[in-house]
Amino acid sequence: MNNDFTLSLPYNFMNVSVGVKDNLDVLVGLLGCRHSSLPLKYLGLPLGAKFKEVSICNPILEKMERRLVGWKRLYLSKGGRVTLIKSTLFSLPTYFLSILPVPGKVANRMEKLHRDFLCSGM
Repeated sequence: MNNDFTLSLPYNFMNVSVGVKDNLDVLVGLLGCRHSSLPLKYLGLPLGAKFKEVSICNPILEKMERRLVGWKRLYLSKGGRVTLIKSTLFSLPTYFLSILPVPGKVANRMEKLHRDFLCSGM
């Protein structure tokens, strides 16, 4: 059993990990924050999750798929498709993947999404 808690101060000032204290509720009330346990999301990134799991990259893959659904209905030239891939799809995972390593399965899935979108209009 994990005996650590995370205190989240208002307005995302910081998260502070503390050991279990007898007066944790008093401390939470005094600081005006809440306590939670890991894993949790902070600035859109999962904290405390196993970084090699494919499931933590699902939000990025889902966002890419949502963008592609709208674009597939448009009649775009190959050059237009390449421009959309380079300008939008390559930039979506930049923040997320700048902190977490990319599992091989996720990289392959992203490449497959790009490839399928590029070749779907031919």
